[in-house]
Amino acid sequence: MLARLYHAHHNAHQEDLPFWLDLARLQGDPILELGCGSGRVLLPLAQAGHFVLGLESDPDMLVVLRENVPPALAERVGTIQADMAAFELGQQFALILLPCNTFSTLTTEARRATLDCVQRHLAPQGLFAVSLPNPTLLRKLLGRSQPEVEESFPHPLDGEPVQVSSSWVRTTGHFVVRWDYDHLLPDGNAERFSMQARHALLSTDDYIAELEAAGLSQAALFGDFDRSPYSHQAPYLIVTARRK
Repeated sequence: MLARLYHAHHNAHQEDLPFWLDLARLQGDPILELGCGSGRVLLPLAQAGHFVLGLESDPDMLVVLRENVPPALAERVGTIQADMAAFELGQQFALILLPCNTFSTLTTEARRATLDCVQRHLAPQGLFAVSLPNPTLLRKLLGRSQPEVEESFPHPLDGEPVQVSSSWVRTTGHFVVRWDYDHLLPDGNAERFSMQARHALLSTDDYIAELEAAGLSQAALFGDFDRSPYSHQAPYLIVTARRK
């Protein structure tokens, strides 16, 4: 059920899609999306005419994704259940994407292994693009927040309201965000599902150094999906890189 709630919650947020679509237009096919989840980014890429392979470790997310692939797109969409830190696909890609703030939730070992896999699977002129919340900005936030209601959406099965609340805790090295999904039932009770993401608070230079160590050279650095320059106050750290 959590995968369906995640899809219903996040699929409505599309502010980053023009950025990924523009990269796809410039780079061409084939495209590999790591951590594709329920297809929020993958499906618009396929709808734009691209051939996309989605890699995801969570089988429940892949079930939701496959249910939402229209028959007309079936030939342009592939999916594989695998760990982004340990995959071998036997082909190279013009574009490899790691969107949705996933990279900074990986352990140090998993990030390095993921970048090694990316380097092996990039075509000679291929591009890797990754987005994560700006760690410099996160380090400036308070150490803890109170739960705050973000929004609500209809439950994907019964249409009853689902209220989304978020909170965070910041430690020396990590920023942990928690989301609570409260399914508000007609009898006045609530059914709660929760998930969290634990982001490493490395410096921007540390993340760039990890790319370099994996044989990838920074191509561009952005602070938001409108391609504005990165700064310490930017909401995101978005990096594109190519094979050395």
